[in-house]
Amino acid sequence: MSELFDEEPQAEPPRGSRRSRALIITAVVLVLAFLGLSTVASLYTDRLWYQDGGYSGVFSTLFWTKTGLFLAFGAVMGLVVGVNIYLAYRFRPFFRPNSPEQNGLDRYRDAVTPIRTWLLIGIPVVLGAFAGSSAIGEWRDYMLWRNGVPFGETDPWFDKDIGFYVFTLPWLHYLVDFTMAVLVVALIAAVVVHYLYGGIRLQATRDRLSGAAQVQISVLLGLFVLAKAVDYYLDRFDLVHKSGSLITGMDYTADNAILPAKNILLGIAVICAILFFVNVWRRTWLLPSVGLALLAVSAILLGLIWPGIVQQFQVKPSEADKQAPYIQRNIDATRAAYDVGEDKVEVEDFTDSQVVEPPLALNAKTSSIPLVDPKLVRQTFEQNQQERAYYSVADVLDVDRYKIDGTDRALVLGVREMDQSGIDPNDRNWSNLHTVYTHGSGVIAAYANQRSEANLVPSVSDDDKTQWAEGEGPGEDALTKATGGYKEQVYFGELSPDYSVVGKASDDSKSVELDLGSSDANGSATDETTTYEGKGGVPIGSTFRQLMYAVKFGEPNFLLSGRVNSNSEVIYNRDPATRVEKFAPWLSVDSDPYPTIVDGRIVWVLDGYTTTNNYPGSERESFKKMTDDSLQDQSELRTLPTDEINYMRNAVKATVDAYDGTVTLYEWDESDPILKTWEKAFPGTVQPKSDIPEQLMEHIRYPEDMFKVQRYQYARYHVTDPVRWYSGNNRWAVPEDPNSSGRLQPPYRVFVDEPESSTGDQGTFSLTSTFVPYNKSNLAAFVSVDSDATSPDYGKIQVQQLTNQSAKGPGQIANDFISDTNVADKLAQFNRSGGQVIYGNLLTLPIDDGLIYVEPVYAVRPGSTASYPSLAYVLVSFNGEVGIGTSLPLALADAIGVDDVGGGTGGGTGGDTGGDTGGDNQPTGTLAQQIRAKLLAADQAFRDADTAQRNGQSVKWARLVEKGEALVAQAVKLAQQQPATPSDNPSSSPSASPSDGASPSSSPSASPSS
Repeated sequence: MSELFDEEPQAEPPRGSRRSRALIITAVVLVLAFLGLSTVASLYTDRLWYQDGGYSGVFSTLFWTKTGLFLAFGAVMGLVVGVNIYLAYRFRPFFRPNSPEQNGLDRYRDAVTPIRTWLLIGIPVVLGAFAGSSAIGEWRDYMLWRNGVPFGETDPWFDKDIGFYVFTLPWLHYLVDFTMAVLVVALIAAVVVHYLYGGIRLQATRDRLSGAAQVQISVLLGLFVLAKAVDYYLDRFDLVHKSGSLITGMDYTADNAILPAKNILLGIAVICAILFFVNVWRRTWLLPSVGLALLAVSAILLGLIWPGIVQQFQVKPSEADKQAPYIQRNIDATRAAYDVGEDKVEVEDFTDSQVVEPPLALNAKTSSIPLVDPKLVRQTFEQNQQERAYYSVADVLDVDRYKIDGTDRALVLGVREMDQSGIDPNDRNWSNLHTVYTHGSGVIAAYANQRSEANLVPSVSDDDKTQWAEGEGPGEDALTKATGGYKEQVYFGELSPDYSVVGKASDDSKSVELDLGSSDANGSATDETTTYEGKGGVPIGSTFRQLMYAVKFGEPNFLLSGRVNSNSEVIYNRDPATRVEKFAPWLSVDSDPYPTIVDGRIVWVLDGYTTTNNYPGSERESFKKMTDDSLQDQSELRTLPTDEINYMRNAVKATVDAYDGTVTLYEWDESDPILKTWEKAFPGTVQPKSDIPEQLMEHIRYPEDMFKVQRYQYARYHVTDPVRWYSGNNRWAVPEDPNSSGRLQPPYRVFVDEPESSTGDQGTFSLTSTFVPYNKSNLAAFVSVDSDATSPDYGKIQVQQLTNQSAKGPGQIANDFISDTNVADKLAQFNRSGGQVIYGNLLTLPIDDGLIYVEPVYAVRPGSTASYPSLAYVLVSFNGEVGIGTSLPLALADAIGVDDVGGGTGGGTGGDTGGDTGGDNQPTGTLAQQIRAKLLAADQAFRDADTAQRNGQSVKWARLVEKGEALVAQAVKLAQQQPATPSDNPSSSPSASPSDGASPSSSPSASPSS
C-alpha cells in the first residue's frame, strides 16, 4: 500500500503560481466558513425553536436519525468505492506492452500521479457525501421499518401482514437499490483505474483484461446481478399495490403472467450471479456473457412481451369475467383503506317526491340553512369589521357552531390577523414591520343562516345587513357572551408575519407593539400598545443568539437595533399548519385550519392524517386530484414525498394557541397502525384522546380533506358487485361547481334535518355533498357525514340514493335560476346600474321526501372603491318551482305560491296572510271588513290556482287551493263570531256575492272540473 502514497519529488512552483494558489485556497476557506456558519446557525436556531415549543425530543430524534443515516450510508459508499480504487491500483500490471493506446495514457498517468493520494481520499468522500445526503431523505422509511407494528390483517395473495407492505417493503427496496448503486459506482471506478494503469487494454488482440481486473470485475458484476435477483424477489410483493390500467393491485395478468415471470427472472439472475463468481477461477467470459444475455432477453420476453400477450388474447376477450375476483378484492381493499366500508356508510333509498309541506313546518325545517357564503364575504368582513388597513381575514372563512342563547348556531368566522401589506409604504421599515406591527386582534363572526331584516327591499345602494355575532359595533358580542370572553391578541395565524421580535423595551418602561384597543366614545377602535407575555418565543438576549438569528434571517438588525435587547424574544414559523408539520413531520395536515374559542383563548384546530401508497389492493390516486374543488387553493401533501395515496386516516387532532403558539397533538383514530408506529418513533409527542378538553371537543368537526377523499372514492366504489363495477353503468361523480367552471363543488357544513336524530329540532351538524351520474347532470345521491364530535354517530356517512332519475343536479338547478324570468327581472336592477351580481354556494338538502335547493345571491354596488358583496336575494327551487326573495322564508313562499312561510315580514303565519293587518300582525278594521278581506284573498288564490293548473303547475295549484280554502274557512269562522244582522251577514256582503267570485262553490277545488 505504501506505493500508493509514495510521492515523487516535484520542482518548486513559481512565485506567481504560489500566489494564485493562496488566493484560491483563501476563497475556498471563506466559502466553507460561510457555509459552515450558515449550517451551524440553522441547526442551532432549530434546536432552540423545538426546545421552546416543547418538542426537543422530535429535534433530537430527527437529528440523530438523519446523522446516522448520512454517516452509515456515506461510509458504505465511500469505503466500497475507495477499496475498489485501491485494489485496482494495487494489482495493476507493472509491465505494460508498448502500444499507441498505452502511450496515449501515459500523459494521464503522469497528471494523476502527483495527486493520486488526494484522489483516493477525495473521490470516496465526495461520493459518500452524495450517498449520505440521499439516505437522509429516507428517514421516514427507516423509522417506519424500525418501529412498525402489525396491522393484524393479511393480504390475500402472499398471506403477509399489511404492515410488511407499509413499513418493511419500502425500506428493503431502498437497501437493494442502494446496494446496486454502490456496486455500479464501484465497478465504474475500478474499470477506470484498471484501464488507466493497463489492467484493461481495449486494443489488445488477446488478454485484454489482466487477471486481477477479471477477478475484481467478475465479483462486482456477480454481486450486482445477485442484488438484482433480490430486487426481482421484492418486485413480486409490489404487484399487490402496483397501479394498473384497470385497478391498483393484483389483476389477472399480474397473477398469471408477471408473477411467474418475476420468479423465473429471479432464478435466472441467481444462476447468472453464480456464473460470474465461477469466472473468478475459470477466467472465461463466455458463460457469464451468455447468462447475462439470457437474463436481458428473458426480462424483455417475460417481463414485457408475455404479459402483453396474456392481456390481449386471454383477458380482453372476457375481461369482466377474468378480472372479477381481482376487482372484488380491489373493492374490498379500497373501501377498507379509505374507511368507507359498510360499517361506516349507511345507504338508504330516497325518492324526490313533490311533497306538500305545511308552510310553518317547512319554515322550521329550513331555518338553519346557511346563506352566508364563506368564500364571498371576506371583503364584507374587512369593510365592516376592520377599521385598520393592516388587519385582514383569510380568503375563505371558516364555519363552526356555538351554543348562543341555548341554541346551536352555525357561524362564519374569521380571525382579524395582521396583514403588513396594508401598512403605509412610508412606514415600512424593519423596526415597524418586526417589532411594532406584530399581531392581529380578535375574531369576527356572522350568523351563517341569518341576516338583518332591515334590508328587505335591496337596491344597488344598500349597505350590507349581515347579522354579526362578533364584531366592533354595539351589541355585536353574542360570541363573547357565549364563550365568557377570550384573549384577543393573535400572534400565530395564517397571515402572520414571517418573524417578529417581541417583549418589553430595554428600559422596561414602555411597550412598542401596536394593539387594537377598545372603542372610543364614537364606537371607533383606538390603537394602544401591548407587550407579548406568552411562553412561545425564543429568548435572544445574548449576543451569540442575536448573531445566530442575524445569520438565519440574513438581517444585521438583530445585532444593531436597539429594539433587540435582553428582554427580547423572536417568534417565527407562525402559520398553524407549518407549526404542526414541523413538530409532527410524519403527519399530513388538512389544508383548512379553523379557529375556535376554547377556555378563553383563540385556538386553531387542525386535522392530521396518516397516509401511505403501499396498502395492498387499494386504489391509488393523487391526493391533489381528490381534494381539488372551487374553494381549494393548496391541497398537496406538503410533508410527504409523494402525492399519490391509497390509505388515509384522520389520526390526530392538533391545536395551536393563537397567542403563544403552543402546539398540542391528540390521538383521534386510536386503532390506526401507522399512528401507533409513529408514536413509537416519537414517544410522548401525541397525547391520549381522553385528554381532549370538553370545550374543545364541542368544536371538533369532521375534516374536509378526509371527506373529499372519501366522496371521491365512494363515487365509484359504492358499487360492490365486480361485474357492475367493471361496466361502470352506475358510477357516480362529484358535480362541478356551477359558479366555477372546471372545478368541483366543495362540501358544505350545514345542519341536516334527521327526524330520528336525538340532536333536537336544529338537526345534525354535518358536512354535505352530492353525487351525479358519471358524465351526467342529474342528481344521483345526497351524502352527509355527522360532523359533531360529541355525537356517538360522529363520522357516520349517510348516503341518500335517489331511486328516480328525474331529480335535477346542481348544474341544472343553476340553469333554472338563471333562466327564470322572475329572477332575471329582480336582478336586472344591478346589471342596469353597472353593479355586479355574484352567485353564492348552491346547497342541496333533503326535506323529508323532497329536495330543496338554496342559493344566495350577492351584489356589489357600482361606483365605489370600497364596494363589497352584500346579500341581496335568496333563490330557492322546491318541488320544481323557482322562488326568489330577500330572505329564505320569502323565497320559499314565492316558490310554493304563498305570501309567507312564517319567517318574512308582514302577513301572518301558516298561510293566514289575508286581511288588513298592522305591523304587529294583528287584524284591523271591523269584523265585516276582515271577512271581506279574507274572501277577496281567497278569490285571488283560486284565480291563481286556475292559472297554475293551466300551466301544468300541479304542486303550486295544490298550494293555492289549500290557501284559498283556508281563507274561506277563516272567513266563515269570523262570520260565526258576530250576530246575524243584515249589515254583518256574510251572505249579504258584497264580498260574498257571485259577482265577486268568492263563494265556496266557485272555488276550483269545489267543482268537478278542478
